[in-house]
Amino acid sequence: QVQVVESGGGLVQAGGSLRLSCAASGSIFSVNAMGWYRQAPGKQRELVAVVTSGGSGSTNYADSVKGRFTISNDNAKNTVYLQMNSLKPEDTAVYYCKAVIRTQVDIFFKAYWGQGTQVTVSS
Repeated sequence: QVQVVESGGGLVQAGGSLRLSCAASGSIFSVNAMGWYRQAPGKQRELVAVVTSGGSGSTNYADSVKGRFTISNDNAKNTVYLQMNSLKPEDTAVYYCKAVIRTQVDIFFKAYWGQGTQVTVSS
């Protein structure tokens, strides 16, 4: 079993900052990548940022958050963070963490999702 748990959401004024955290735990053999997605009301879930595990730790960001959000990870803790600065009302959404993990009983990597955390940016 794998658990993915997010924390750190909340209400913030436009221009403010928030930091999200996500930890994966359980019978983990290897983590391929971890990332953040968001879903606003009436919209599809979209990629925000992703970071690969391992030495290079390459990152990828949605154009809408480049220069404002920073993703980082702690491989030893199977944890990923999202530092969100200069927040805008259009960043309001439920933010979900996704971890691509191979468990100790699987031979393939699978995607595991957290339950989501609400981020609300007021104008």
